[in-house]
Formats: sequence, structure tokens, C-alpha cells
Amino acid sequence: MKITAIYGSPRRQGNTSRLLNSAVAGARSVGAEVTEIILRDLKISPCLEIYACRNAGRCAIEDDFQGLAQTLLTADATILASPIFFYAVSAQTKMMMDRCQSLWVKKYWLEKQPLGQSENPKPGLFIAVGASCGKKLFDGAKMSVRYFFDTFDTSLRCSLTYSGIDAEDEILKHPEYLDEARRAGVELAESI
Repeated sequence: MKITAIYGSPRRQGNTSRLLNSAVAGARSVGAEVTEIILRDLKISPCLEIYACRNAGRCAIEDDFQGLAQTLLTADATILASPIFFYAVSAQTKMMMDRCQSLWVKKYWLEKQPLGQSENPKPGLFIAVGASCGKKLFDGAKMSVRYFFDTFDTSLRCSLTYSGIDAEDEILKHPEYLDEARRAGVELAESI
């Protein structure tokens, strides 16, 4: 059971990161091997849309994305956690997602797989925290995550979304959310 856990928060110990830590602990408690990726620590360029990926399905920009892409492709499951900014994922997360355009090109243009019809997709979990309480706060992010996951044959099986949380350590006032994240990590690992 190899799981990739992607920390998309600009804060190292922010509310989103604490929730992901709980999910990772849950997955590890049932024997999963978890590779943790902290996006803020990587050197990843934004997509420059030069479409060199049309040649071999690999992004031509040489940076930390190449290793990250390989990790995503070989994982049995993926967890992505991001705070919400303006009803979307963080800039760090979006930059990574955009670079996965090369994986999309490889899958759908070069290998000509039927659009959105992966056989036996791997399970994926999305965790998000937002400060506002808008009814559609997470809708756009969940849609983006669903299509991002599809580029490496992963299906968004579960989303844990928490609104009205912003201040540092505010998530600690909600131990039930941390417990829910831990259970989701266990369930993700057990679904592999």
C-alpha cells in the first residue's frame, strides 16, 4: 500500500496540514507506506504551455516536478490537502496541478485512452479548509481535484471539507475533524 500525501498549504503547520497529518497517521496505522510531499519546499515552475510534452508525454521543464510526477504515477492512492483561496486551491497546489497537463497529454493525446474512462482507478482523498462559509466554497476546488486526479488514473473517492476555519491552530478546537481525517486515512489505505 503506497500512498502519496501532498501538502498544498503555504503554512507548514496550518490547519490543512494538521488534518493531513491525521489522515497520514491513520493510513500508517494500518500498514500503508506514505510518501509525504510538501509543495512549498519544492522548486516547481508554473506550466509554460510550450507543449514539448506532445512529443513524449513528459514535461520539458527540468525541476522538482519530474520526481513528483513519477511518485503520483506509481502510488496506489493519493491524498491531496489544500487550503481554499478565493474558492480555489492554493497557488502551490494549482501550480502542481497545471504541470500535470503533461500527464494529461500523454494519457489522452499520445496513448489515446478514452476520456474519463480509467479502468480500476486508484482511490483519492481531498482535504480542504476555508475561512469563509459560502455554500459553494469547495465546489470549484473539488472539480479541479477530480480532473487532476484523473491524469494519473485516480478517482476522487472522498472529500473532507471544513469551512469557517482560518486562524493558526483553529483546527485544534475541532478534534472531531482530526478524528474524521484519521478515519479517512485508514479507509483509504484499506480500500487499496
